[in-house]
Amino acid sequence: MLNRDDAISLVRRHVSNENLVKHMISVGAIMKGLATNFREDVQLWELVGILHDIDYEKVGQDWTRHGAVSADMVKDLLPENGLHAIRAHNDQTGYSPKNRLDISLYSADALSGLVVAMGLMMPDKKLLNVKTSSLVKRMKDKSFARGVSRENIYRCVEVGLSLEDFLQIGLVSMQGIASEIGM
Repeated sequence: MLNRDDAISLVRRHVSNENLVKHMISVGAIMKGLATNFREDVQLWELVGILHDIDYEKVGQDWTRHGAVSADMVKDLLPENGLHAIRAHNDQTGYSPKNRLDISLYSADALSGLVVAMGLMMPDKKLLNVKTSSLVKRMKDKSFARGVSRENIYRCVEVGLSLEDFLQIGLVSMQGIASEIGM
C-alpha cells in the first residue's frame, strides 16, 4: 500500500484543481481521525479519503462513473474494502455505503465542505477559530453551505457517533492539516 505523500503525488498528477486537491487532503484527514477513534487501519482510511475523488476531472459531468473510475485508477494500490468505499461514496455508481469505512467516507466527504465553509466565515479565514458548537448551529441553517448534504453528514450516527462527536473529530482533524490546505 502506498504512503500518504505518494497518494497526494498521485492525486496531483490526475487533478489540476487545487481546491479539489485540498478537499481530498481534508477528507483524508477526517478519515484518519475517524480511524483513530474507531481503532481501525489509519493508513488505509486516510488513503481512501485522499484518493476518493481522483477521477473527478477524468469523468467530467458523468456522475454515474464518478467513484467507480477512481476505484479502477487505484485498484492495485488499495485493498477491496477501500475500493468499495470509494465506489460507494457516490450513490450513482450502483454501490451503497454498507459498513463503517463506507459510511465514514460518505459522511466525511460532506463534512469537509461544511468545515471549509465555516472557516471561510471567520474574519481571518482560519480553521483554528472554528468551534464545534458553531458547526452544530450551521447544520441547522440550510441556507449556509447549501451544497453540503446534511443528510450525508447525519449518517454518522450509523457508525455509532453522535453528530457533535462526528463534527468534533472532523474539525480537529482538519485543524491538524490547516496550514497544508491554506486555512
